[in-house]
Amino acid sequence: MDYQNIIFEFVLIFAGAAIFATVFLYLKQPVILAYIGFGIAAGPWGFGLIKEPEHIEELSHLGVILLLYLLGINLKPDRLFHLFSKTAVVTLLTSLVFLVVTAAAAMAFGFGFIESLIIGASLMFSSTIISLKLIPTTALHHRHTGEMMTSVLLMQDVIAILLIVMLTGGQGENVTFAIAMLFIKLIVLAAVAYGVVRYVINNLFLRFDIIQEYTFLLALGWGMLGAGIAQAVGLSYEMGAFIAGVTFASSPVSMIIAEHLKPLRDFFLILFFFSIGAQFNFLVTQQVLLAGVVIAILIVVMKPLVFKQGFQLIGEDKKFSMELGARLGQGSEFSLLVSYSALAIGLIDLRASYLIQMVVIITFVLSTYWVVYRYRTPISSTAENRMD
Repeated sequence: MDYQNIIFEFVLIFAGAAIFATVFLYLKQPVILAYIGFGIAAGPWGFGLIKEPEHIEELSHLGVILLLYLLGINLKPDRLFHLFSKTAVVTLLTSLVFLVVTAAAAMAFGFGFIESLIIGASLMFSSTIISLKLIPTTALHHRHTGEMMTSVLLMQDVIAILLIVMLTGGQGENVTFAIAMLFIKLIVLAAVAYGVVRYVINNLFLRFDIIQEYTFLLALGWGMLGAGIAQAVGLSYEMGAFIAGVTFASSPVSMIIAEHLKPLRDFFLILFFFSIGAQFNFLVTQQVLLAGVVIAILIVVMKPLVFKQGFQLIGEDKKFSMELGARLGQGSEFSLLVSYSALAIGLIDLRASYLIQMVVIITFVLSTYWVVYRYRTPISSTAENRMD
């Protein structure tokens, strides 16, 4: 793709997204859905204004990386360890329930046993972006909500990466070795990152803190470096960015830097939601329309209730547990990655792959409506529920 086309696409995406967002806000609708809606309208299966949305999706992934980096900055390492030890059982038990129930639903719609297992496995994850984008960070209650959700989502990320490794690296061979290597890499990366921040990054901030452009660049570069190294050693960009953020959390300037990075994060997240809509193919998904709608509704209803029971099991109160469940009640970006991996090695066909894609998008929409109109979020259209 040439330079002029890229410029045109950016102009089209942000001008169109601004118009759609304005209309949605006047209609008191969640603004995230405006970006997805414009993606559907402008994408190759809509009016065809954007012919190849794949490169937009790749670029938009920076928004996800920044989101995890900023989340890490808000979590001190000792706090993170406490949360992981608290939510590990909840994450594993709820994931198993989601896998079994969703796989059974897929089999009821005529999918084979292996395909149903892949569908169930891919849809047991919740969306990092939707969940965390809708969390306010200014109140103590919502900080705790964000921390609990983050620990669940990151453990789900580990499970998803293991699943992808199993699919792409021998279809389950050497699973024990893969798990051991994953945790070794995580520990080594975290230890190295902690050392770099303590002996290099913090000293650079203290020496050049009066130059704002440099501090912004150094913080951004550190987050991107952590993401890149993690990807290079077989983890994920998101994990690396989060580890970079957590190790940077103890820095005296971390909160100031986090505020400066938020607009950049939002810029790329707009691209992300646009790309989700742009890649939605109505013609193909008509083949699995009924199954997609039923399974999507099942997930949006089931996940909050199952999560509610899980969080109550570890001592959270009933109302708070229900809120956590509702905020985690959707499919995930990792659902798409798992389905792509399974499709590439022939474990599922295009019909199953498009079912997963359709369910993810529908759950994004339904879950966003539920959360925005029921709980406080940064994008609520009413002043009563809006909190950044």
